[in-house]
Amino acid sequence: MTAAMDPIPAARITGLYRYPVKGLTPEPLRSAPLRVAQTLPADRRYALENGPTGFDPAAPIWKPKTAYLMLMRNERLAGFKTLFEDATNTLTIRKDGAIVAQGDLESTEGRADIENFFATEFADELRGPPKLLSGGGYSFTDLARKVVSIINLASLAEIEKLVGAAVHPLRFRANIYVAGWPAWHEASLMGETLRIGSARLKVVKTTTRCAAVNVDPDTAARDLDIPSAIVRDRGNNECGIYAEVIAAGDIAVGDELAVEQPSLL
Repeated sequence: MTAAMDPIPAARITGLYRYPVKGLTPEPLRSAPLRVAQTLPADRRYALENGPTGFDPAAPIWKPKTAYLMLMRNERLAGFKTLFEDATNTLTIRKDGAIVAQGDLESTEGRADIENFFATEFADELRGPPKLLSGGGYSFTDLARKVVSIINLASLAEIEKLVGAAVHPLRFRANIYVAGWPAWHEASLMGETLRIGSARLKVVKTTTRCAAVNVDPDTAARDLDIPSAIVRDRGNNECGIYAEVIAAGDIAVGDELAVEQPSLL
């Protein structure tokens, strides 16, 4: 006789973040609109090209993260705190609280100001002149599709046990952080539909972890080996899930996130 699985527990959103420039500072949000087949607004809207790649903003084609400055190889990025202002498209970069660069990312002059800063600051890590890329509505995500990333805080608590140290959740650079699921529960949700108010998201992939999570977002120190610890414990280096928005809605910190269509045995 076929029996239904135990009810899948609901979770609650504890944090929302966007990353306007790939590899740079996460920005906390209290709420955000989700639109069909889109990322969070301005998430990975820009990237810093690490030497020429042939990227064409008029016909953007997905390229791997290694095409850009990013934390997996350029951990010093975490030492600079950035803020993007939507109304003016202005990126402000600070070091130890002082402004070290600023520019309108939609203007030639503003992009040049940012590019010149990285050309000087990261000269030894560049394969060629850095270029501030924008593809209009294109998103420089790690997947060749527009998705929202989700991290289960209970899984991070298990990782802390594995590495024997506190693990800052922002090491994982997710859009949505949730509490209320058992550890690693998210790995069982492939193909499921998640409900947040009127919004619906389809889980499409687990998140493979690279060396970027070894970098402390506060200190910019590469001080842990998290992927290896996960592999030893679980046999893979996955933590978190990607989901594609299939029905629009507004979401906020504190909202319930539930599985709408539980699988049957």
